[in-house]
Amino acid sequence: MAEDSFDNLVGLTSFVRAADARSYVAAGRLLGISASAVGKNVARLEVQLGVRLFHRSTRHIRLTAEGEIFCERARRILDDLADARAMMQQSAQAPQGRLRVSLPVIGYRFLLPHLPEFSQRYPAIELELDFNDHLVDVIEDGVDVAIRSGALADSGLLARRLGPFRLMLLAAPAYLAQRGTPATPHDLAGHACLRFRFPTSGKLQEWVLQPDTVLPAPSTLVCNNMEAMREACIAGLGIAYMPDFLARDALRSGALSPVLAQCGDLGGQFWMLWPASRQLSPKLRAFVDFMAPRLLAAAD
Repeated sequence: MAEDSFDNLVGLTSFVRAADARSYVAAGRLLGISASAVGKNVARLEVQLGVRLFHRSTRHIRLTAEGEIFCERARRILDDLADARAMMQQSAQAPQGRLRVSLPVIGYRFLLPHLPEFSQRYPAIELELDFNDHLVDVIEDGVDVAIRSGALADSGLLARRLGPFRLMLLAAPAYLAQRGTPATPHDLAGHACLRFRFPTSGKLQEWVLQPDTVLPAPSTLVCNNMEAMREACIAGLGIAYMPDFLARDALRSGALSPVLAQCGDLGGQFWMLWPASRQLSPKLRAFVDFMAPRLLAAAD
């Protein structure tokens, strides 16, 4: 059984290299074997599969229709084996190298407090932090790991749940003392409302209040930066709708007070994402395992 498995692997390797090079001679040079050995390996594989994989001429080879289909699967198998081998070889190495992390602008509030301990534990990892509110293509943009909120739709990514966040209405005590505290969601129509505009879509963020009420709140001030909206709220310019982790410090200090706390939205989830096609390297594993439980605690 083991010998058959080895022969199959040799045949797959010879086949894929020949398909890429379109030549048994060139494939043999890459593999360090003769062109005739490559041809015999491919012929043995064809017999096992019961199909012809190449059209052959005296000078060239090209894939058959069946060969095209099989080549895609065979290449994926060899790539997976290479990833597994590299992961085993790296498992004994200390995490090191550059790690590119993408996260929303407001993500610095729950990530940066943990960086000193992370850097002390993994001094050989160089973090490149990209704070960006635009939707980043993790695979196309070469991002190693991304922190996102919302629904997961990309099947090309692996994910680890970080935890929930809650959206809530807030205002400065001075504003509420001057304008009064809303008793029902409909009272917000008579208040100054600070609205957030999503940079990616240009749409205004909806104010979703329980039970399942989407409130058409008036717009007194519109910001496409959540931090700026928070500061405007603290300055007493009106009522704002923001995630709880963004307001945590201001709530503790008394700079902001909850408004209609019983109607707050459940919000959503934060996730840590990385490409499914990329092996979980030591540096990536170190970041995920270290940050995931800490960011979950910070986002609660």
